[in-house]
Amino acid sequence: MPRKRLTQLFPALIPLRQAQRRLFCLVGMRLDRRRYAGTQWGAVLPQRVFADSSPLLNPDTGFDLRYQWNKVHNIQLAVDKLDRLLIRPGETFSFCWAVRDADKVTPYKDGLIVVDGKLTTAPGGGLCHLTNLLFWLFLHSPLTIVERSGHREKDFPDPGDQPAGTDATFAAGWLDLKVRNDTGRTYQLLLEVANGTLSGSLQADRREAVEYQVRNRDLRYYRQGEAVYQEVDVLQQRLSRLTGELLGETTLYHNRCRIGYPLPAGVTLQEKG
Repeated sequence: MPRKRLTQLFPALIPLRQAQRRLFCLVGMRLDRRRYAGTQWGAVLPQRVFADSSPLLNPDTGFDLRYQWNKVHNIQLAVDKLDRLLIRPGETFSFCWAVRDADKVTPYKDGLIVVDGKLTTAPGGGLCHLTNLLFWLFLHSPLTIVERSGHREKDFPDPGDQPAGTDATFAAGWLDLKVRNDTGRTYQLLLEVANGTLSGSLQADRREAVEYQVRNRDLRYYRQGEAVYQEVDVLQQRLSRLTGELLGETTLYHNRCRIGYPLPAGVTLQEKG
């Protein structure tokens, strides 16, 4: 039997451990010589690179709906620190860094999080809904992925027709979302929470000749023991904005996660030893 962590034996220590990890993470970023995006500029950059939106309320979690509204509250606090944030050439965007003081005045409320494969509640829960949208925006740009972690277990299917494996989770002090601007352009985040919906846009200071699409390759499901897993490659395509011609394709990463919901009819499930 695996040895239990101290916080598993004494859950009351979790907030202390979280604060410790968060402090170490922020100190490390102050010393790593990267320039982190931190300027919120009032004006809106003129060129839209990509935009999308996502409903924030999901009544199918099985939890009290107040935790969904708490998520909306938590995301609004983070959005206040991210809206109109510039990512200048040579700068790195870090979600952890950008929202480090989001709860300094108004505290986060208890929202849903996944701990050891189980849904539970904790202050700041639900922020991964925001990192999911941010990462989806970044995937449609030339920004370089520095750090991204997918959810190890998915309890709900991917939304709409969005490709599998394009989520990004967050845990302060443990998991971050980072992208670096290696281009000569300046980018800007526009974010808004309204009527239970999170909307986001990635803007640029000038028009790009290329647009980006994201797709899957080799999507497969398999059973290993009692668990069901999904594996997939995530690719980014570059297309001419003028002609639509495919200019290139890059495999960004391989994603694997455990599936915690019933698979739709017709999905082939392989057996794996």
